Amino acid sequence: MSLVSALNIKQSFRKRFADWVTRHHRVVARETSLNRRRLYILPTSYGLYFASLLILMLLAAMNYSNSMAFMLTFLLAGIGHNAMWYTHRNLLNLQITKGNCAPVHAGDDASFKLTIYNPTAKPRHAIVLQWEDHEYTCTDIPAGESVHVDLKVHASKRGRLYPGRFKIYTRFPLGMFQAWSWVNFDMSCLVYPSPVQSSHSPNVSASGEDGEEQRGEGRDDYNGMRSYQASDSPRHIAWKVAARHEDLLTKQFSGQTNTEIWLDWQQLQDLDIEQRLSILCHWILQMRTQQQRFGMRIPGFTAEPAMGEEHEQRCLLALALYGNHDDQQIIA
Repeated sequence: MSLVSALNIKQSFRKRFADWVTRHHRVVARETSLNRRRLYILPTSYGLYFASLLILMLLAAMNYSNSMAFMLTFLLAGIGHNAMWYTHRNLLNLQITKGNCAPVHAGDDASFKLTIYNPTAKPRHAIVLQWEDHEYTCTDIPAGESVHVDLKVHASKRGRLYPGRFKIYTRFPLGMFQAWSWVNFDMSCLVYPSPVQSSHSPNVSASGEDGEEQRGEGRDDYNGMRSYQASDSPRHIAWKVAARHEDLLTKQFSGQTNTEIWLDWQQLQDLDIEQRLSILCHWILQMRTQQQRFGMRIPGFTAEPAMGEEHEQRCLLALALYGNHDDQQIIA
């Protein structure tokens, strides 16, 4: 059996065991307390080695009827028993409160905000929070104080990320026992598509005073420069600047025409759904960098040209929840 297969079997066993243990646990709305009925404790591999050593020492003491060997064995057994008690107490009565999670892009790690409060007069040490088998967060909690921690959860795809249960555990003080509990908060994170560059470019148009759409830019007064787009006229490219820099820049003019940029689903007909969403997401971020007004059209959603964080977040929300019929009313 390969190492990968062994690890998969181990992870599958852990998940089945966690499912069985937490089958009667309910989803927590906002806050939970780790009482005795929610805590579990078992010896670690070091604890099992220690117990095996004690058994061997006890057999040797009985074989030779050596009182000093008996005393050392019972002394070490007492230390192990106290270690078990301290490990369990290190988690007992901790209070955990959920916070918010800022939106992320697919492929990044979502950071769920949690607050752990220690209501007792004893500090808690080496408290670990972990989601599945991913990166963990370890912290100490002073007596009577709260600590804010970030629970990292990998966002593999766009939409709403529901982390489900996570584990909080400790092996303090000697590492011979592990006490733990599972917590399942009712929380989620919005995951935008992963931005992807493309040879396609947004649809740029200009509308004149009479309201008719015209292609081009205003030509009355110079109004700065912006990044080059495929639809720009070669006459507006700042060739002198391009000779000194790698990126092409386009001269902007303010006049009687108002530029409108449309991020249109129909421009990407040769691509699949996820590729379209990723390219549209990249365009939105590009518009933010260039401080451009833009509109967006995707099936079931249209946003008129505008600027600002609220407009940008609304468009990104539409991309993240595209195809999720349960959330259509949110982005309508």
